[in-house]
Formats: sequence, C-alpha cells, structure tokens
Amino acid sequence: MLLDKDQIRMVIALFVVAAIAAILLGLTDMITREPIAAAQKAALHKALQQVLPQHSNDPQLDKIVLDTDGSLLDIYPAKDKTGSIIALAWEVVAPDGYSGSIRILVGVRPDGSIYAIRVTDHKETPGLGDGIVKNDSWLASFMDQSLSSKNWKVKKDGGDFDQFTGATISPRAVVKAVKAALVFFNSHKQAILARLQKQASTPATGGHHGE
Repeated sequence: MLLDKDQIRMVIALFVVAAIAAILLGLTDMITREPIAAAQKAALHKALQQVLPQHSNDPQLDKIVLDTDGSLLDIYPAKDKTGSIIALAWEVVAPDGYSGSIRILVGVRPDGSIYAIRVTDHKETPGLGDGIVKNDSWLASFMDQSLSSKNWKVKKDGGDFDQFTGATISPRAVVKAVKAALVFFNSHKQAILARLQKQASTPATGGHHGE
C-alpha cells in the first residue's frame, strides 16, 4: 500500500517528534542523575548519623554487601579511630504497615544490642501512625535493647512496647521488623563480623562523625 504525500509527512513528523522526545528524556536523565544520587547519599548519611555512635570512618564507603538467600543487603559499619567496629547499620522493611511498607534503618552494636532506629520512609496516617517518626520517646525505647531484654510486641499484644492512641498497626509493624533485624543479626553475626573485620585494620576513611 502506497502512502500519499500527506501520510508521508505525518509519518516523518511523528518520527521527528519521537526522536526529539527521546533526546530530551536522555538529556534530562543525564542532568538529573548526579543531583539525585547526591541527594540520596546525603539523606542516607544523615540517617546513618542518627543510628550509629560517633565514628571516624565513612560508613557508606566502607559498606559491605551481604547475600542473604538471594537478596543483597547493604551493611554500613561504624569504626573508631583504631578501625575497630563499634556498630553497624542496615535497612529493614516492615511490609505490614497500615498504609503500606515501612522502611527502617537499624543501628546495632556487635553485642547485638540496638544503638538506635529511624524510620526512613513510610505512608502512615499523619497524626496517628506517623508517631513512628515523630515520637522521640517511643523511638528511644528501642535503644540498648536486645532480643532477650524485651518482649518484642506492643502492649496491646502482651508485649513491652507502647502503641499510639488510635494507632496500633504502625508501631506493631515496626516492633516486628526490628525484632526480625535482631534475629537476622544473631543468625548471621559470624559472617557479618568476619567480613567487617577484614576492613578493621585499614586506616579510618574520612572524618565523618555521628551526632
């Protein structure tokens, strides 16, 4: 089937528009890729400062990647001036939040006790479930706890952790996920610390300190 002149012009015009759109998308990706990556790195840096004790290295530079049953997990170590590991942090996901998944950064000492936790992403209801981010005393209740030091449930379920007025699902999901993080660490402690110890003898990289 032969195309007439108008149809040929239309095909050429569509081709040109598509080509220009592809070029613009490519340029936009090139322009925004580095700023987005820098912003993500800065956000992670800030979160790591909140869940790790004062340290003399850059945890992002010293991270290890652990293969856990086919899933890759980034683990960020905090080291003192001698290169000894004083804590490590990684992200866990609570899939059972009220409005979706809750991402939590957990900082754990080598002895298996929690230094601190921070929720890094959630979609919980403002004024109710978002207490998992805004309720400082509740977040502080995780500090220094280990698997054996608490009954890892909210009080409504017979455990030791508070829930919020009108909101139980969000804190329940966080408590469950943090407990799972400690179970994971206890199960993989030898492998994790063995990997990190290989780096412990290297000089501290950078002067990034926890707040």
